[in-house]
Amino acid sequence: MSRLQNLIGKAQASTFYLWILNRVLSRAIPFNASHHFQVIEINPGETRIRLPYRRSNLNHVKGIHACALATLCEYTVGMTLISKISESEFRIILKNIRMEYHYQAKMDVVAKFTLTDEFLKEKIIDPLGKADAVFHEFEIDVFDTAHNRICTGYVNWQVKKWDRVGK
Repeated sequence: MSRLQNLIGKAQASTFYLWILNRVLSRAIPFNASHHFQVIEINPGETRIRLPYRRSNLNHVKGIHACALATLCEYTVGMTLISKISESEFRIILKNIRMEYHYQAKMDVVAKFTLTDEFLKEKIIDPLGKADAVFHEFEIDVFDTAHNRICTGYVNWQVKKWDRVGK
C-alpha cells in the first residue's frame, strides 16, 4: 500500500486526516491548487469532491469555467481509482475526456463517483490478465448545491501494470 493509499484509508475515518489529505493533494498536484478542490468524503470506492464558486474558477459570464468542471470530473474519478487500485502496481493515465454541459454553475458544485469491487475486478483487473492495457470510460455527473445537474463527464482512463509499461 502506498503512502497516498494509506492516507486515503485514514481520511475515510477521520476528519483530521481528511484535512491532511486535502493539504497534501493541493501541494502534490500544484496544477489543481488554484481550483481549491476539496475532498469532502472518501469511502471505499466512493469519492465526493467540491469545487467552490470563487473568482479563480469563473468564466467571463460569472459561471464556473468549463475547464474547471472537466478537471473536477477527471480528479474525482482518478482519486476513486487510486483509492481502489495500487498505484505502485498499476499506472493510470487519462486517455481523453468528453463533457456535456447542462446548466450554468452559479454556486459550489460537487462531483461524486462510485466504483464497486465487482466492477473493478470484472472490467479492469481480470482483463489485465489477458491484455497489456485496459481502457475504460467512466461517466460522472456534477451537481450544484441546489441539486441542479451541471454537467456530465465521460472520462476515459488507461490502466496498465507497471511491468508492461514501454511494451
